Amino acid sequence: SQEVLMSLNSTAFSHPPYFLLTGIPGLEGEQFWIAFPLCIMYGIALLGNITLLLIIKTEPSLHEPMFLFLAMLAFTDLVLSNSILPKTLSVFWLGSGKIGFSSCLTQMFFIHTFSIVESGVLMAMALDRFVAICFPLRHSSLLLVPVVVALGSLVLLRWVLLVTPTCFLLHQRHFCQQPVIAHSYCDHMAVAKLACGDIRVNAYYGLFVLFMVTGTDLVLICVSYTKILRVVTRLPSREARLKAFSTCTSHLCIMLAFYTPGLLTTIAHRFGQGIPLPVHIVAAHLYLMVPPALNPIVYGVRTKKLRDRVVILL
Repeated sequence: SQEVLMSLNSTAFSHPPYFLLTGIPGLEGEQFWIAFPLCIMYGIALLGNITLLLIIKTEPSLHEPMFLFLAMLAFTDLVLSNSILPKTLSVFWLGSGKIGFSSCLTQMFFIHTFSIVESGVLMAMALDRFVAICFPLRHSSLLLVPVVVALGSLVLLRWVLLVTPTCFLLHQRHFCQQPVIAHSYCDHMAVAKLACGDIRVNAYYGLFVLFMVTGTDLVLICVSYTKILRVVTRLPSREARLKAFSTCTSHLCIMLAFYTPGLLTTIAHRFGQGIPLPVHIVAAHLYLMVPPALNPIVYGVRTKKLRDRVVILL
């Protein structure tokens, strides 16, 4: 028995050399065609966000807080879409689902970090709209470029510090299940379910991070827009109210596109045991890919300065 105990201790933190991503269980025949709309969204995300970054970089008149935050959002969307889609397409089209243990944790880190960083950037954009509408005379003095850069850095650092422990927790575990992940990318809980023993720590920490997002970003966004609505409704003319609120509509559309499917997906994943697994996986892909594809379109159409620059560029 002592030899058995020593053997168990020697493999306490052993890892499989690789995981096998299966794609969408139950839709193996259909996932080849499901990849096409995902590929189209991926192409739109790449083209749209790279175009936004180039326009904002080369046009000095766009070097103001609103567009600098938009550049951060575009960069975040590029990292997020490139973290998930290349491997997903190789699984769906080529059946190449093998991914190394370290590569899996790296992909998981980037997907979870930058999906949450997007929430932080949206919160910073809401604060920018709050200052611009509620304190218009002080906007340019309060939100200087160094302040915007510092906010962006804090958003990234905050979520890197929150997501890193999830990778550390998984790295410390011994995996005794078959290394098969019923997904097309490395999701935190999908990987954790393959570990031996009790994984409640992983589940509870994941919920803690989720509540940190909803408890900070969403609260600040709601407070900002509550104060914005109060100021806008007190403006003397209808034209002034429409003009003030029109500067927020793009941001509101992006927030609805990001938070609504994100919250529904999270709730369904945690509490919707009766929902089929393929529905969970397809919804997760839409949650991660729709915002990167939609953001540049919404801002390109709704923002006159960007729309004019795109017309000139074309």
